[in-house]
Amino acid sequence: MGKVGLKVTDVARMIRPAQWLKNLMLFFPPFLGGYFINPELLLRGVAPFVAFCLAASSTYVLNDLCDRENDSHHPKKKLRPIASGRVTSAAAAVFCLALLVPALLLAVGVSAGFTALLLAYLAISALYSLKLKEIPVVDLFCISSGFLLRLQAGGEVFGVVISQWLFLSVFLLSLFLSTGKRLGESTSLGSVAGAHRRSLKLYPEGFLDGVLVLSGAAVLVTYTMYVITRHALVYTVILCCFGLLRFIFRVKSGMGGDPTESLLKDRQLLAVSVAWTLMVSWIVYR
Repeated sequence: MGKVGLKVTDVARMIRPAQWLKNLMLFFPPFLGGYFINPELLLRGVAPFVAFCLAASSTYVLNDLCDRENDSHHPKKKLRPIASGRVTSAAAAVFCLALLVPALLLAVGVSAGFTALLLAYLAISALYSLKLKEIPVVDLFCISSGFLLRLQAGGEVFGVVISQWLFLSVFLLSLFLSTGKRLGESTSLGSVAGAHRRSLKLYPEGFLDGVLVLSGAAVLVTYTMYVITRHALVYTVILCCFGLLRFIFRVKSGMGGDPTESLLKDRQLLAVSVAWTLMVSWIVYR
């Protein structure tokens, strides 16, 4: 459909459906709380999930718009629809709004609390795309906030209280994953990393390595504290430890640090994730 419309393949690349896996965080509170046996309760999560998927995709389009110049010099990202010029900035802006409006309409139909959390997610994501991603450490916390807001939104939608240890576990895990993503970018881009993403040039040598190990160790501690009072769930710490170490191995071996790609492409990470889900399901719902 050329410059006027959008091709299906370009739409798919801009909305990044694989990244919607992150929105499953909405279902963590009821899943861990033992509410998955209630179909009516689960149906309540459909509209919020769709709303977050649309909202997230709108932020991806905005980010690609803001990064179109830098992405055009990236070995892989230069093939993205906006960076390559297949989709004009005007068309991308209209598409961004076309995703945003139904997301907000769905959110308003869920609850005021959910709408506030979605708006907070959109605001932080927009500020991140426009400026905050250039500031070291702040960029990591911006990415982490997205996971926390999804977790809190899940608690709001399903009426589940988020425990302090679960909150800390998700925060530290998201910090761990975002650090791995940055470190993976730095490793793959090498000497030109700073030219593509300014914050990578500003991080001192070894800083991201230290944060990766520190946050990974902290995740193990907080997750252990979360499950230790829940009897048999403590045995899932073994799987958690393996997953953390495998992710660090991937990042340090230059295989990439994008969390979603790592989960989908790394058989060991995928296997341990499935095993964790099955083990938790058996323990909580047996």
